[in-house]
Amino acid sequence: MNIPTVTLHNGVEIPQLGLGVFQVPEDGTQALVEDALASGYRHIDTAAGYYNEDGVGAALKASGLPREDVFVTTKLRNGDQGYDKALKAFDDSRTALGVDVVDLYLIHWPVPSLDLYVETWRAFEKLYADGAVRAIGVSNFLPDHLDRLVAAADVLPVVNQVEVHPTFQQADVLASTLGHGIAVEAYSPLGRGADLEDPAVTAIAERLGATPAQVILRWHLDAGRIVIPKSVTPERYRANLAAVDLELTDTDRAAIDALENGNRLGADPAVAAFTQYRD
Repeated sequence: MNIPTVTLHNGVEIPQLGLGVFQVPEDGTQALVEDALASGYRHIDTAAGYYNEDGVGAALKASGLPREDVFVTTKLRNGDQGYDKALKAFDDSRTALGVDVVDLYLIHWPVPSLDLYVETWRAFEKLYADGAVRAIGVSNFLPDHLDRLVAAADVLPVVNQVEVHPTFQQADVLASTLGHGIAVEAYSPLGRGADLEDPAVTAIAERLGATPAQVILRWHLDAGRIVIPKSVTPERYRANLAAVDLELTDTDRAAIDALENGNRLGADPAVAAFTQYRD
């Protein structure tokens, strides 16, 4: 598959369309990721808090693909924030994944009640300096979190992975992220399926002979976002790859832009206080 890439500000290239494995059961992760890699995916997004890093690692090994051909992202569990805990947690993730170097490592949530994300970032900077990771970033960071981190950082995050889909576009977060030269990565990019049923989306899909998911993914790609749709259905995640060949018009994109209605599906990073991430 001719999947486009985004060049992060440190020069690392990341496939713009990847596969997320949030809520994929550990005992099913290896088979799913193996099939996804055979189908053409070269970017897999997991997290310590998904409890399926082992399955991703087993799939990487079984695939037979050269390590450098697959971009692997994982994330720090919230309860492991803090300098020393983050370093140990990274080693645990790297072992589970069976890799020497992780391509992208993210702070999963800012968790303001802990107030540890700046200290945690120091550990991330060490991992980056040591060559244990190719790139470091954050997830679910709002503008005030980003501003504070950027002011304290020696190495800027390359990515902010946030909830973005047609009915929840987070214009302020995207503007802040891009304003710092940080790439936006969209999770729940299809609105967990709900946005696929909007008449504006289905009309475009029907006209183009495409699926609604392909239309929305192309909308993200056209905006320059990295996107990691999750599906456990082979037909769906294989079909999603065809979004890279779809062409939307300016009118199509404007129609999807107009669907914004504040429909947040995940937790609000401003108040999320959990110290583990399982749900």
